[in-house]
Amino acid sequence: MRIIYSVVIVAVCAALLVGIPKWLGPVLPALTIKPMPLELRIVASGEVRYQSLARIGSEITGTVKDRYVREGDQVNKGDLLIELNPEGLPSRLAQQQTLLQQLYIISRPQAQAALVEANHNLRQASREARRRDALAQKNLLSTEQVEQAQRTELNAKTSLTYAQLTADSLAANSTEEQLLQQRVNSAKADLAKTLIYAPFAGRIQTRNVEPGDLVQPGKVLLEIARSDGQNREGIANDGLEVVIALDEKNFAPLRLGQPVQLIADAWPEVSVAGIVSFIAPAVDSGRGTIDVHIKVLAAPSNKQHIFLQGMTISANIIAAEREQTIVLPNDYLYSSSGKTHVFRWTNGAVNEAEVVLGLRNTTHSEIVSGLAEGDVVVQSDNLINGQRARVDFEQVKHVIR
Repeated sequence: MRIIYSVVIVAVCAALLVGIPKWLGPVLPALTIKPMPLELRIVASGEVRYQSLARIGSEITGTVKDRYVREGDQVNKGDLLIELNPEGLPSRLAQQQTLLQQLYIISRPQAQAALVEANHNLRQASREARRRDALAQKNLLSTEQVEQAQRTELNAKTSLTYAQLTADSLAANSTEEQLLQQRVNSAKADLAKTLIYAPFAGRIQTRNVEPGDLVQPGKVLLEIARSDGQNREGIANDGLEVVIALDEKNFAPLRLGQPVQLIADAWPEVSVAGIVSFIAPAVDSGRGTIDVHIKVLAAPSNKQHIFLQGMTISANIIAAEREQTIVLPNDYLYSSSGKTHVFRWTNGAVNEAEVVLGLRNTTHSEIVSGLAEGDVVVQSDNLINGQRARVDFEQVKHVIR
């Protein structure tokens, strides 16, 4: 009998060892809800460009006499960049200035003098005509002599009219003076075009011309990137921007003015501040991307770590931040009937709880409602509401840490 009792006890113990764990449920990984910071970042790769890149050319055809800059040179507004050979332009200017001076000191005084003389001749001719007419009335002169005096008076009137027109055409602000002044200005302008100056402060990016080259309008001689001043270390900020082609699925949280951390592939240890300055109004349907422009707020503090045009840059756009909020890893969430749920563990059993999400990134999500601090949630794909389960509290501590 003792042997039978022993067998029964062993069987009962074995049944308890097997049944109790099965009744208690599976051991599941879990997390204890605890507020923590959350940051939503959009990471993309882009290329360095310039917000303003001027292509400098010549307005006239000519030969390059001197080139005063080269790639990488920093220039100020008004600095001389290129000088063309003026050839016959100075002599043409001198010729037009001579013609204008001739108007002032010769042609105009002569016309005024001729006008005075014509007035005098007319008065004299008029007096002579009246005198002969009076003598003819007394039969002291013939009719032919009277007619000769009248013709002389008429010719004097015609001469006066011509002298008046000539004087008017050469007067101050007359058409002749304006025409000559325009020719002088045109000659000056053409001569000035032989000197090509920097339209704004910037850095020379490319040069496509050397002394002796023949240049024509439309040919790009230099490219200048506009500078936006200098940073605290005195290093020029060249108006840089980074253009990224952002996947449209990451577009929703993007806003103008969001801060950005820029890191060049060449110097991954250097982070430069930027800001979202422009978002393209349309999506590229072929690539499914949208262009985003990021203004570089300051050049790298180290002169050896400057951003160069065409350089590849990693952009970390900080779309949103939470100092303290309830956060769960995304693999603790599941969707059902268009809603998001979690399994909350209480007193040895799991219960389904609906939650409302806030910020989401690739690994974590903010829980706006549905959970509270101190709640324990479990991770499993095959649970039934109300099912008993055990929690691996060691894993909880590991996850929280």
